[in-house]
Amino acid sequence: MATAQVSEAEKVYILHGIREDLRVDGRGCEDYRHMEIETDVVSNTDGSAKVTLGHTAVLVGIKAEIGKPRPMIPNEGYLEFFVDCSANATPEFEGRGGEELGTEISNTLYKVFNNKHSVDLQSLCISPGEHCWVLYVDVLLLQCDGNLYDATSVAIKAALFSTKIPRVHISTDDEGGKEIELSDDPYDCMRIQVENVPCIVTLCKVGHRHVVDATLQEKACSVASLIISVTHKGTVTCTRKVGGGSLDPESVFEMTEAGKRVGKALHAPLMKLLQHEESLGRKTPKVGFLG
Repeated sequence: MATAQVSEAEKVYILHGIREDLRVDGRGCEDYRHMEIETDVVSNTDGSAKVTLGHTAVLVGIKAEIGKPRPMIPNEGYLEFFVDCSANATPEFEGRGGEELGTEISNTLYKVFNNKHSVDLQSLCISPGEHCWVLYVDVLLLQCDGNLYDATSVAIKAALFSTKIPRVHISTDDEGGKEIELSDDPYDCMRIQVENVPCIVTLCKVGHRHVVDATLQEKACSVASLIISVTHKGTVTCTRKVGGGSLDPESVFEMTEAGKRVGKALHAPLMKLLQHEESLGRKTPKVGFLG
């Protein structure tokens, strides 16, 4: 994970400000930085999005391919995640550093989406036990200025929103075999319902308080963080603690409640802006909002 060097004087300044609910950049403890979203930014994908959060930038591309359902769930499709950390984002991503972080983020994404609350995986089934849609979600971390998990989750939700999967027509030949034909009409497609797709909220414990959307400098002052994925209804699909420090039970409860509150508040403006921009018919919608 990318880090920043912070002097003792800077740490004291940051800690005292957070104690008074006033951060270095003027935000409150539960405020996001300005976020900018672009969709349909990669031409050779079925859906894509780029999210810029402060100086953190994440690009997500989604490809839909026909595959075989998993034996235990023959009537569902599934998602596959791959995270690549660009060495241009920070020198710490060079070599094994970027690989380890990419694996860590992709493992978290599997936990976030491996439940019935996130995506209607049954809608990705073509023929039970035989064919289904597999969504390959490729995440590229372009720039790093803290809060990679949150930016990645928003980018995935925006990319899924823009994803268009060709409509499948199944016919039976003379010998009883099934033939699959994909529609060539770009408007004859299936869309993914993303309302329930969770957003990740990362809360960093700094001093006796916690902050949302921490910068690298604030992260350097944090003892531990709690990663929470929350649906628009406030359902928590994944909770994970990161960092070398410890969190007492009272802090975990407070941070979880704050994460649910912030996460629910994040969904509504995000969905409203995505729907608004699509209604305008822009090829590459761009929206900016304050979380």
